[in-house]
Amino acid sequence: MCESLKNEFQLCEEIGRGRFGIVYRCFSPLTGDSFACKTIQKSLLLDPIDFGCIEKEPKILQLVSGHPNILQLYKIYEDDNYLHLVSELCPSGDDLLTRVSRGPLTETEAASIFTQLVSAISHCHHLGIAHRDIKPDNILFDSRGRLKLADFGSAEWFGLNCESRTMSGIVGTPYYVAPEVLMGRDYNEKVDVWSAGVILYIMLSGVPPFFGETPTETFQAVLRGNLRFPPKLFRSVSPEAKDLLRKMICKDPSRRFSADQVLRHPWVINGGETRSLADLT
Repeated sequence: MCESLKNEFQLCEEIGRGRFGIVYRCFSPLTGDSFACKTIQKSLLLDPIDFGCIEKEPKILQLVSGHPNILQLYKIYEDDNYLHLVSELCPSGDDLLTRVSRGPLTETEAASIFTQLVSAISHCHHLGIAHRDIKPDNILFDSRGRLKLADFGSAEWFGLNCESRTMSGIVGTPYYVAPEVLMGRDYNEKVDVWSAGVILYIMLSGVPPFFGETPTETFQAVLRGNLRFPPKLFRSVSPEAKDLLRKMICKDPSRRFSADQVLRHPWVINGGETRSLADLT
């Protein structure tokens, strides 16, 4: 452990694991305040690409921190063996994965969470950053119930110039990854919009739109991209919500909504309250 970290914080119990490290609760003996500390052991990173990711993550976190719906980074400590990222602490067990496991949410409940999520995504995109691993496990809530997007270990810069807007590499999680990622093509930041759409679908129905018995079968379902709204699950879901889902979970990235377009959709503006479909035209 870095000596400078030991001088300021005391590590406590493990509270989670990310793609590249273990997350501990820690506290400051000086103030008594608790934080989260993501600890990455460099010797375990055998792939040069992984080394690149851990070099990028602190820089990206420093850039996106400050938005109310993104987990705030406070301190970075590094030596030859470890990298430690000290961030704000969210209550253990209060993430979106836990909430959706209890069953579908009402449209107003889903809209409140979803709007905060897309606001965070839009903030990242305006800075030229794609998260690339949007999933319920990475969506936390603070003690006041405010959403916090976390774990930028897979994030990537895509730039803001037309010449540098694409990315490559297969990253993400089976249920939530966009089809163009699986195809091995270059892609843009709209992969985050696809993932957010999948999360909205799950919040409203209780199940993912594409799934299989194995990761391979799930990937095949994602590649087919046959979006359906089973009547038994979507009987009480409004046409406006379905309209938004179609525009987010769209196989053609050129037709898929951007994060800013999502925030301007009537369903989001109206907080999930039902309006006439004429409002969508």
